Amino acid sequence: MSQYLVGDLAAEFLARCGIEAAFGVISVHNVPILDGIAQQRKLRFVMARGEMGAAHMADGYARAGGRLGALITSTGPGAANAASGLLEAGFAGSPVLHITGQTPTRSIGRGQGAVHDVADQLGMLKSLSKAAYRVNSPQEALGVLTRAAVDALSPRMGPVSVEIPFDIQRTAIARPAAFDRFVLPLPPRRVPQGEELDRLIEHVAKARRPMLWLGNGARHAGAAAARLLELGFGMVNSQAAQGIVSGDHPMNLGALNGSRHIRADPVVEALFDSCDLLLVAGSRLRVNETRDGQSRLPKNLVHIDLDPAANGRTYESELFVCGDSAATLDLLAQRLGDRLKIDPGFRRDVAAAKVEATADFTATLGPYAEFPTRLRAAMPRDAVWVRDVTLHNGAWGNKVFPIHGPHDGIYPIGLGIGQGLPLGIGAAVAANAAGRKVVMMAGDGGFAMNMTELWTAVQEKLDIVILVMNDGGYGVIKHIQDSLYEGRRHYGDLLSPDFGQLAQLAGMPFWKVRATRELGEMVGRAVAAKGPAMVEVDMSGIGEFPPYVVPAR
Repeated sequence: MSQYLVGDLAAEFLARCGIEAAFGVISVHNVPILDGIAQQRKLRFVMARGEMGAAHMADGYARAGGRLGALITSTGPGAANAASGLLEAGFAGSPVLHITGQTPTRSIGRGQGAVHDVADQLGMLKSLSKAAYRVNSPQEALGVLTRAAVDALSPRMGPVSVEIPFDIQRTAIARPAAFDRFVLPLPPRRVPQGEELDRLIEHVAKARRPMLWLGNGARHAGAAAARLLELGFGMVNSQAAQGIVSGDHPMNLGALNGSRHIRADPVVEALFDSCDLLLVAGSRLRVNETRDGQSRLPKNLVHIDLDPAANGRTYESELFVCGDSAATLDLLAQRLGDRLKIDPGFRRDVAAAKVEATADFTATLGPYAEFPTRLRAAMPRDAVWVRDVTLHNGAWGNKVFPIHGPHDGIYPIGLGIGQGLPLGIGAAVAANAAGRKVVMMAGDGGFAMNMTELWTAVQEKLDIVILVMNDGGYGVIKHIQDSLYEGRRHYGDLLSPDFGQLAQLAGMPFWKVRATRELGEMVGRAVAAKGPAMVEVDMSGIGEFPPYVVPAR
């Protein structure tokens, strides 16, 4: 390397942050950064077919790997194409560092017609990201990138964008000596102490039938949560928090948290009625999981969250504690010890409620009632389960599919359609490095939106099973039209490709499921295959999926 440029600095910075793979599309305005990545050979660059896909891949990589994700785009249209991925990373609290180019500094904001110039790219990025910065000189590049990475990784985590003008990327600079001992200066997370902690202990110690509700902000709290379950707590979690405690733990109801679309789960709400404490950690109690805040939760609600604004955001709490979920729950488990006097029948009641609620929910799936158990049996226990927004995910994929690890369940939190395939590709880059498979489920409608990213999976030789649930269009929309618009179905039928021919064109093995009994065998074959593989489920051969919007009983 004849000269060390700011582009080289940006490339090395990503590697020094522990990032092993970055995602993006090469362009005239990011060549210096990608040239640095190629020459340094310290991280992998995954060439997406579009910036939208690349952004979701960086998000999927961050979630599956539990680390910072990296996205590199071009200026203007390239950065704008990444919008949906940045928004979804924000919904998910996923730490993604987005580095984009910018027109040369002499042209910024002057309307001179420079290539890819937009009137206010930084303003656009600020509206899409947790924060957005511009590097205004070569000397500040390391400081700005460090600030951005710290912001992305600090609670509440999210995407942060950095503009580096093209002329600055090409400027020669001395390699920072700090890289030889570089550590991101992440701030410590708040942990309650003294009287604040004592008050929490005293309040919780009075409970006889306590439930724990974990959210995405408690993803690192699995060990502490498991100890609380050993002490006698029952547990539910938000859909995004599946796997913090394994889904097969008898005291963990998982995402059977009281809400089934627009109606209550009577079994779970009856259990809640019998509880004298709900301990919420790292969860917003999102309105789409609590029937717009109408779910009947225990009145004695204690809330732990690092964000002080979470206090009372959805449900009023008897006690709010501002602190890190893992550290606070760990202290709680240590201090409670034998002070907690659990109702002798509570464990039995929680375990029975789990069995009954699972059976009750599964019975609503009609001809697809066996899909969760057949698919789970065909997948490795440590497989990463990625889903797009589909009828199947909105039903059993989110509710009764057991997930066993805190980074093993990924889906679009913002409920944007079409994001599943690139999320799965990013997850596979992280998971395959640890010898783990990814299974990604999408509907035919959502799959079409990022179909070209199939070739990214093939080029990268990823171990990913692509499961396409084919009902000939937008099934979710059709069910909503049936329930709320007197069955007037418009604009929901799509002409899809022959998926077998598509898989052949992409050079991947393909299987087609025409009956429920075939699902496990076909998926098992796909899992056993090396590299990407596709399985299509022909829903017309299995039967109509039960109504998405279920009227109250």
